[in-house]
Amino acid sequence: MQILHPFAGSIQRYFEEIADPDRYRPDHCPQCGAKHPLTGHGFYHRTLVDAAFDGVIRVRRFLCCFCKRTVSLLPDFVLPWLRFSISVIALFLAARLLNGFTLVAAAQAATQTMMSYQRGQFWIRRFQKQAPALSLALVPLAPGYPRDPAADFVSRALRMLESIGWIAAHRFLFSQLRVHLLGWSACLTPAGRRITLAAACPAP
Repeated sequence: MQILHPFAGSIQRYFEEIADPDRYRPDHCPQCGAKHPLTGHGFYHRTLVDAAFDGVIRVRRFLCCFCKRTVSLLPDFVLPWLRFSISVIALFLAARLLNGFTLVAAAQAATQTMMSYQRGQFWIRRFQKQAPALSLALVPLAPGYPRDPAADFVSRALRMLESIGWIAAHRFLFSQLRVHLLGWSACLTPAGRRITLAAACPAP
């Protein structure tokens, strides 16, 4: 199971923070509910592309001694199963779908001058498919958002995300609704399994 690690700062600062297993150690198990601090259980590695970073990051893991299951602290600027950061994807989609940039210009706006045409189209297709659900799901975070009946779901969802903040919206969607910001791939759909991401416990 993954819980979101709320974080703001550079990738280097993230590396420094997660080096200390006590800093964000959960004080209970989010899976079985055992009221006992979890045990440090190393890391797993995943690739990440951000505006100023392209490489591998470590994700801290913990183990519950009661149910023997692991919990990982996924940094909240990362989307599960996608290599690129939320900020890069957000910049690209806003440039392409809100501002009407070409695919090449949208990639440049997202600091990805060498990004492939296929990747951009992949993000666009996933977002367009997810937009109606996002427009409804994000209403609690933007109750006063003007509902323009002429706006299509894609424009409406993008403007709501810009207003709320992409990472804040991602945090809400995962913790409350088990919704992936760009929609789950068919093979990864939760199908009712408990995978809810909750906010990591604050440092003592």
